[in-house]
Amino acid sequence: MAGEEEENYYGKHGTPQKYDPTFKGPIYDRGCTDIICCILLMVAIVGYVIVGVVAWTQGDPRKVIYPTDSRGQFCGQAGTPNEKKPFLFYFNIMKCASPLVLLEFQCPTTQICVEKCPDRYLTYLQAYSRNSASELEYYKQFCVPEFKDLRKSPPEVLKDGDCPAMLTPSKPLARRCLPAINAKKGIIMVGNDTTFDDGRGQKRNVTDLVEGAKKANVVLEARQVAMKIFEDYTVSWYWIIIGLVIAMVVSLIFIVLLRFLAGIMVWVMIVLVILVLGYGIFHCYMEYAHLKGQAGSDVSLKDLGFQTDFRVYLHLKQTWLAFMIILCILEVIIILLLIFLRKRILIAIALIKEASRAIGHIMTSLLFPLCTFFLLCLCIAYWATTAVFLSTSNEAVYKVFNESQCPYARNTCNPETFATSNVTKQCPDARCLFAFYGGETAYHKYLIIFQIFNAFMFFWLANFVIALGQVTLAGAFASYYWAFKKPDDMPAFPLFSSFGRALRYHTGSMAFGSLILAVVQIIRVMLEYLDHRLKAADNRFAKFLLTCLKCCFWCLEKFIKFLNRNAYIMIAIYGTNFCTSARNAFFLLMRNIIRVAVLDKVTDFLLFLGKLLIVGSVGILAFFFFTQKIKVIQDTAPPLNYYWVPILTVIVGSYLIAHGFFSVYAMCVDTLFLCFLEDLERNDGSTEKPYFMSSNLRKLLKKTNKQQTDA
Repeated sequence: MAGEEEENYYGKHGTPQKYDPTFKGPIYDRGCTDIICCILLMVAIVGYVIVGVVAWTQGDPRKVIYPTDSRGQFCGQAGTPNEKKPFLFYFNIMKCASPLVLLEFQCPTTQICVEKCPDRYLTYLQAYSRNSASELEYYKQFCVPEFKDLRKSPPEVLKDGDCPAMLTPSKPLARRCLPAINAKKGIIMVGNDTTFDDGRGQKRNVTDLVEGAKKANVVLEARQVAMKIFEDYTVSWYWIIIGLVIAMVVSLIFIVLLRFLAGIMVWVMIVLVILVLGYGIFHCYMEYAHLKGQAGSDVSLKDLGFQTDFRVYLHLKQTWLAFMIILCILEVIIILLLIFLRKRILIAIALIKEASRAIGHIMTSLLFPLCTFFLLCLCIAYWATTAVFLSTSNEAVYKVFNESQCPYARNTCNPETFATSNVTKQCPDARCLFAFYGGETAYHKYLIIFQIFNAFMFFWLANFVIALGQVTLAGAFASYYWAFKKPDDMPAFPLFSSFGRALRYHTGSMAFGSLILAVVQIIRVMLEYLDHRLKAADNRFAKFLLTCLKCCFWCLEKFIKFLNRNAYIMIAIYGTNFCTSARNAFFLLMRNIIRVAVLDKVTDFLLFLGKLLIVGSVGILAFFFFTQKIKVIQDTAPPLNYYWVPILTVIVGSYLIAHGFFSVYAMCVDTLFLCFLEDLERNDGSTEKPYFMSSNLRKLLKKTNKQQTDA
């Protein structure tokens, strides 16, 4: 009978319920929360899918992949006349240095698709005057496709824009033919020359070409470096995986050892801090005593004033006296804090040990971050794909480009009717060339709105995925704490049960919390955009106001993340809606603010120490291995172009793995801490309201359960 009453009171999984009139039910018995937000999320997702479908039907990623000639045609695209012409050739690359490029994002010169880039220096006048059929045929492949008459005089060819005035040795870079610039003994050359004939009878310096393609060599070298890095990955990938597996094993061992070593590590670090401060006080006193009686050491800081060489201050007694006083004050503060907070530090250590036990009973929780990572990857992939399709869903816009003064310059034009328009009569040298992708339809006018909606939905869904992970983990660890007999009263599959409850009952609450955070994040993005636009402005007040707003919203985002995390824990425990859970969590933490601060700092220290230990040890091991400094396995290490490539990869990967493991651990500590505070406030150890905390915590707090068996 007593057993039946106990189950009715504590619920199937040991969650207290009767004495609290606001309680919704035990862990397994709850209702849906924040249904309106759930419906709103579903509607938003449907709208997001519609935007994606529209973007996919209107967009064309080929505009990003393939270079576009002056007629808006793609170079190298299969099934088009340019299929075998993958490279873009500029008639006059020097015009790419024009400021017009910054306005139109397009060089104001004719561009055509070619099969290969020119490999020699040649002017059209030279090819024509030599009367060489082979040279003219070679030159013809760099002329517009309509050019057929090789007997046409050079002035007419250049006037009509049929062919470029000159060809320079070029290399394909990002599918564009750019001058093959090289340096010999500090002298910039194209081919073997420092000057060239521009095809119009003028001698030009190679630096004019550099202005048109000044980034060519940098990008080319970057591509070569990228190829070497890729080669390093191909020969070292399996060793990198071994290093990451080692990091995973070490992370797991560290979490297990925290059950036994947490207290030792915390107290050793506290003693070390006290000893370091003590040595600092001793060192300052010795320096002060050493300077006593020396000439010039009695000068006061006020008399000396500000000096750019700070070493001057180290020759003054007053400086070391000030250091000694500051360190003494810090030493006294730390010792007093230890005296008054020793019990809270012991509670924090006990909770950390309890978290290690909880993870030991729910080992699948360590793999759950992989699920969160996979869902986040889906969100990122959908957002990036939609963004690319939206940005490439514009139509080709053609504008008038000319070399002399023309009233129609940069006006839009139609290449099909341009030859018979009034523009060619008033501006004979004008050309109707492809400028950029745009449009004036309603769809194109609202593209920026679609892009903002795309970014907002990405933040909302990404935050929702993170919230789902937090609620799932919190529910699993809460089922451990509220199990009266651990682990016998726990569900068979606590993680999967918690995941099902989160999706079935609390999708709306998670959507609500993630919506608030997404609104703040999208505002921060807009502020960053405004800051970028105002960099060139000289309005100091606007910059100051913008900086203040950025700081405020950064703080607001951090606070909302903290509040959401604790609200999700309360949702997982009690099944209340988001606002109620956030309010209860906030006031519960405020009533125990000192315990919160102590536990937070102790946990942060242990996790920082763990990350430092894992990343440092695995990184050092990778360094000695890939630099072939370990003689036993010296011949095993692969030959590399850059040994830092696999080392840096192992270090970054080790940090991400350690962060993934420790994020679960931190969530476990936070959940058990809130459960512990609730346990203290709601229960008194009586038969009707026994404590659910472990026997170690009860002994530490000198609490007992009357007529109950210890957990």
